[in-house]
Amino acid sequence: MVVLAELAFSARDLAQVRFAVSPMWEVTPSFRLLMSGSAHPVHRPWADQVRPRLVAAGLDRGWLAELIPPTGYVPDFLNPAPAGPAPTPVEEWDAIRASPAERVRQDLDHLARHQGRLGPRLRTLHADPQARLAKVTEEIETYWELALAPYWARIRAVLDADVFHRARMVAEHGVARLLNDLHSSLSWDGKALRMSGRKQPLTRTTAGAGLLLIPSAFTGPGLRTRTTLPDPPQLAYPARGVGLLWPAARSVPRTDALSGVLGRSRALLLTELETPASTTQLAHRTGLSPAGVSQYLTALRKAGLVSAHRAGRSVLYARTAAAETLLEAACG
Repeated sequence: MVVLAELAFSARDLAQVRFAVSPMWEVTPSFRLLMSGSAHPVHRPWADQVRPRLVAAGLDRGWLAELIPPTGYVPDFLNPAPAGPAPTPVEEWDAIRASPAERVRQDLDHLARHQGRLGPRLRTLHADPQARLAKVTEEIETYWELALAPYWARIRAVLDADVFHRARMVAEHGVARLLNDLHSSLSWDGKALRMSGRKQPLTRTTAGAGLLLIPSAFTGPGLRTRTTLPDPPQLAYPARGVGLLWPAARSVPRTDALSGVLGRSRALLLTELETPASTTQLAHRTGLSPAGVSQYLTALRKAGLVSAHRAGRSVLYARTAAAETLLEAACG
């Protein structure tokens, strides 16, 4: 049954509308996308790189594979309410580990009603949440390092740009324009936020005060919600500019211009890191020795231009936001 949900707003609720960028709101939908095996029209370049790492690490058979089904409900404790505008991944994992045992069991019971039963791991989580949540967050951390951390600077730039655009809209036109513009299924009537196409009602009796708006790169074309008292309702919506995350081809930076600042080899490595890569892969692509690549990457990392992320037995290196800015300037 499809319903029209109405979330009422008092003056206090309107005063507590805020934005947050949440790593976990990228973890759950991105994992679902990878497990689907589909060739996503936007995220295919990312998925083609990450899916083999996911399988090699056995994450397609672990905790997340049972917690995040192909469709439908995802346990609410996986998306704790962000305390600030941009919690770190570690802060969100700590919040998951601190989930009350009764909350975890309620969510798992809800998942069982949707899926018909719980898998073997989730039955042990249901029996002893406090002991097993540490295992869950360990696997989330592994997934983050494999699938999202190497790309986070790029993803975060899109999410921050979305928040900036919408915050400016509020400043210039007010909250009503923001809520009416957020998604085609939303409308604001001056007293309540209406959401069409939902399967469940959404009222203030099931949600706390205010509204937490969370842009997401992977949530897809629809909206995702979390309502858990006493937290504010969370509304994850597709961020603007996601289509520009993984361009098929980009302007080639002028390495000669960068070489004068960084040196030829370091400039070459930065241009090669269009996608995250290991030392061995970079040595193969550039013709530099593995020892030389390692030395140059260490220097780039100390300068804040490269980040390192453990991927099984190897380490993937990725450009930081500072490096992306530098390369964009060199392309100009």
